[in-house]
Amino acid sequence: MRQKGQPTTLEERVKIAELASRGKSSREIANELGRPITTIRKWRHRYKRYGRVGLSSQIGRPATGALGQSAAEIREAILQMRGAHPGWGPQTLRLELAKDKRFAGTVLPSRPRIAAFLKEKKKVRKYDRHQDLPGPPAQLLYRPHQEWEMDAQGETTVDGLGKVSVINLLDPYSHLSIDSHACLHVSRPRSTEYQCVLRRAFIRYGLPEQISLDHDSAFFDNKSASPFPSVIHLWLIGMGVQVRFIQKRPPLEHSRIERHHQTIAGQAFTGQTFPDIAALQHSLQSRILFLNSVFPTRALGQQTPLQFSPQAVYSGRFYSPAAEEQILDMQRIYEYLQIGSWFRQVSSKCSFKLGGYSYNAPACLAEHAIEITFDGPTRKLTCLSDMGTVSFQLDIHGLTKSVLMGNTALLPGYIPYQLALPFACPDTTS
Repeated sequence: MRQKGQPTTLEERVKIAELASRGKSSREIANELGRPITTIRKWRHRYKRYGRVGLSSQIGRPATGALGQSAAEIREAILQMRGAHPGWGPQTLRLELAKDKRFAGTVLPSRPRIAAFLKEKKKVRKYDRHQDLPGPPAQLLYRPHQEWEMDAQGETTVDGLGKVSVINLLDPYSHLSIDSHACLHVSRPRSTEYQCVLRRAFIRYGLPEQISLDHDSAFFDNKSASPFPSVIHLWLIGMGVQVRFIQKRPPLEHSRIERHHQTIAGQAFTGQTFPDIAALQHSLQSRILFLNSVFPTRALGQQTPLQFSPQAVYSGRFYSPAAEEQILDMQRIYEYLQIGSWFRQVSSKCSFKLGGYSYNAPACLAEHAIEITFDGPTRKLTCLSDMGTVSFQLDIHGLTKSVLMGNTALLPGYIPYQLALPFACPDTTS
């Protein structure tokens, strides 16, 4: 539980109000949010008394400022030390003040008051409480293509080529190697490269029910505590594929794909030299076929993945590049966005960013926090100020089929060592 005196974010205050409105006690809310019960009671009272405007952190601030009762010399000393040492926190600053002979015998401000003063003077880094994107929970797998794991191995050196990053796709239930693709001279593949590999996998096996991903920047807005879905995330949702982000670092989650990286490397390129990227890709594809059809797996009772799960040859969910635009259902995306909310800080120039796009806010909201939701019927972003007094709507950027699909011509090439391409669900009754 965080210590008393730490500032709350607008998101936390809105959450407190919502939970209180549902009838939850202050103790229950405190346990859920990890906040002291006194903090919960404070914001419950403000919300009950003032409504949404009571959730603004501006209410109750002394007109003279956080250190209005302290000498001007002390305030100046704090600002000078903070400017010279940006890493010094309130406690360090207070201890340094106590060492200063100028302030001997003077009652020094408390650590919380110094923290409030720094915030008032905009000398602190803005902190937003982390909020997960909505998604399905981890579940027990009991059939092939129920979930695929996708991950990039990371930068590795391949003789003859140099630095290479290999994207791997695995079906953890059947141990089926879905696909492997090498990206030359990159440490982190781009989202377009992941999308191309997924299209090739969809052609080979059909659409899976869901895909689990880590928090790589290609999939996840990992620079924001209140992340907005990435393009590839929304594209998968529109294709009818659920997206699950792992909650624990490997090997607690994604342990199989992490081991699979080593298997693919050992089978396809460790200790070998390649004249070009096409030769490496040829090796990756041929070894995938070997692992799926020939190599017995101890975890499967010395069977190959396709012997263990013959039905893994096709998921039963049709896909083809020509039909992608028809398969992509924007309504699925609208419904997904409607259950989320995002919190952003408006800059001094009255703008904020969401999903990689810049938006303008009214001038009166400069340097204010806003809550953003998606309105399905109008397909617009609804923005509400931290005090709840200003509400406005904006057209959302980038939410079109053409943007989400990108360049469909960038489909990776195929080689003879690929599996059959089932363009219709095979007859399993014979």
